[in-house]
Formats: sequence, structure tokens, C-alpha cells
Amino acid sequence: MPEGHTIHRLAQDYAAAFTGTAPRVTSPQGKFSDSAALLDGTELTRTEAHGKHLFLGFAESWIHIHLGLFGKVGFGAAPAPPPTDTVRLRLANSTSYVDLRGPTTCALITDAEKDAVHDRLGPDPLREDADPGAAYRRISRSRTSIAALLMDQKIVAGVGNVYRAEVLFRHRVDPYRAGKDLTPAEWDALWNDLVELMREGVRNNRIDTVRPEHTPEAMGRPPRVDDHGGEVYVYRRANLPCHLCGGEIRTADLAARNLFWCPTCQRQG
Repeated sequence: MPEGHTIHRLAQDYAAAFTGTAPRVTSPQGKFSDSAALLDGTELTRTEAHGKHLFLGFAESWIHIHLGLFGKVGFGAAPAPPPTDTVRLRLANSTSYVDLRGPTTCALITDAEKDAVHDRLGPDPLREDADPGAAYRRISRSRTSIAALLMDQKIVAGVGNVYRAEVLFRHRVDPYRAGKDLTPAEWDALWNDLVELMREGVRNNRIDTVRPEHTPEAMGRPPRVDDHGGEVYVYRRANLPCHLCGGEIRTADLAARNLFWCPTCQRQG
């Protein structure tokens, strides 16, 4: 499932290609046809992201998109080729087109319904209106592990498995540590790091989390080879040596996802 930086990047890409234009809106697959017909030829006025939710604004309506595990978005230059019958939503104008396939959610919603989505989400490190204190108030009262709490979109929106594992490693926090045991200073450091890492993710359209002194060039090690891309400390590095201590990276199931961590660098206490 894409992490929050990908959705914010998509919001920017949709805006760059279609804001201020009145694109053709179609649903070749047919599942969004009625709503597409209502929006066809209507100006796209704004785009927005909150966590893993994308919103495309048309007049007083919004298209709400959640990619889920299988959703894909593909942009291209006009003229658009004939769509396949897997395309849930196509926007097309004189310069660009974009196809959406396989989303968990693609729905036409009102302002009030959009507000309800925001209300159930936690603060997003990439949003200007984010309140990290709201997240910490919930974290500081919880006996749940900090690794599980970071994946709870009601507490922090947009953080996924990669950022969860990497930010905990970067701050030497045991992933099994209870949220209530995290100090305000530790939370501030984690939050501020998430803000910077995820902003870089938006800029580069990939996740890189290693500090300059730990890059392959600096350490004289081979670059990472993985379809995820990006240089990381622990994510998908189970049984490999830690870049810092040389110990073995471990993995376990936590919050229905694979957790990765270094038990030496992230020792409890």
C-alpha cells in the first residue's frame, strides 16, 4: 500500500496536469460512470491529500480516492490511447491524461462527507494543519507498542511500514516499547524526523532514510537492490547486518505487517 508521501505527490501531479482545466471525466470500467457523467467537463479547482486519502475538487464536489493494496495511477501525454476496461477513472484534457485502476475507494462525495474523512484521521506530517500534540495525547495514554501506534491511521495519518520501521531505527526506539513510555521529547524528535523524511519522499518520489554518513558511497558498501528502491536501515533487510552495529536485522509480524528492527541498536531502555 502506498505511503502518505506518494499520495501527496499524486495530489501535486493531478494539480499540475488538470487544475484550471475542465477535463473529460470517464469511467471505462463502468463502476464510476454515473458520477463521471456529472463531473465531465467541470473544472478541477483543487487537489488535496490527508494520509493515504486523495481528494480531487470539482466545484462543490470531491472525488475521494484511496488506492488500498492494489490501486494504481498512471499519467501520460495527450492524445490518450483507448482505455482498457480496467480503468475506473480517466481524466483527460488537451495536454494530459491519467488513469486510475483498482482503488479501494473511488467515490463522489460532498464537503461534509470529506470533513468526516478528515475527522477520523490523525495528523498528517505533510499537512500544514497537522497537530502532533493530538497524536501524542493518544500515544502517551496507550499500552500498545509504538510500532503499532504509528501504523494506526487514526493516530498518525500517512505513515506506513517503511517509515514506521525507519524512523524508529533512526531514533533508537524499541518498536515494542509502549506508547505511554515515550517521552514528549522523544515524540517531538520522531515527528520532526517524519516531517523531513516524508517531505523528501514527496520531492524525490521514493523513500531514502539513511543519513549521509551511511550511504553506500560513504560506507563503501554495495547499493541496495530492491523493487521498493531507496536506501534504508532496516526495512526488508531481515538477516542482513545492521549498517551501524553489524548485528543481524530481525523481522516479526506486528499490526498485521512485517516489522523490521535491529535488536542491538533499538534495545529496550
